[in-house]
Amino acid sequence: MSEQPLDENATDVAADAETSVDPAQALRDELRSLPGDWYVIHSYAGYENRVKTNLQTRAQSLNMEDYIFQIEVPMEEVVEIKNTQPKTVRRVRIPGYVLVRMDLTDESWGAVRHTPGVTGFVGHTHQPVPLSLDEVYSMLAPSLLAEQPESSEKSSTTAESAPRIEVDFEVGESVTVIDGPFENLAATISEINAESQKLKVLVSIFGRETPVELAFNQVTKI
Repeated sequence: MSEQPLDENATDVAADAETSVDPAQALRDELRSLPGDWYVIHSYAGYENRVKTNLQTRAQSLNMEDYIFQIEVPMEEVVEIKNTQPKTVRRVRIPGYVLVRMDLTDESWGAVRHTPGVTGFVGHTHQPVPLSLDEVYSMLAPSLLAEQPESSEKSSTTAESAPRIEVDFEVGESVTVIDGPFENLAATISEINAESQKLKVLVSIFGRETPVELAFNQVTKI
């Protein structure tokens, strides 16, 4: 009796399933499986990464690595547009806060609380409440997903890991047109589309305000 050939379609389906893992769901599953709970600690704004380093060093020196597992500073990438020039910058997402994954005991609480730069736990001082999985995910996903290798497949993480765009313009602000048929005319911003990097402005033409769409680099602040 001859052996049955392998079902090529079944093999392809299995291969596709392996290559189409949703990074967002994979991150959720990983966060769920990790030991300890996540807590939020206060730090001085601008000292978040220094606090992370201090706490990592302190956990080692006090032999608390079996209780203090992980310290993260939530980060994000934003596209800042100033003087019409876009620039991607990486910055602290929640200034003044650091996340710690740990088993809470009197000793681990004291090790964290007395780390230089830490001003306390968020919530009840001596009995802080751990974050839920959704809260941890919302804080860490933008930076952790952005660090993962890019996939050739589109995934549901596109919006979560894509840099956020910050614009140095405001609705109602007065600008001067510096390019195009309306060059040198004053205009007032009525709408801002950060993703397309375009503005809708009102330009006074023959005494009437006329809406015009312009790119960010076609105007300058007055």
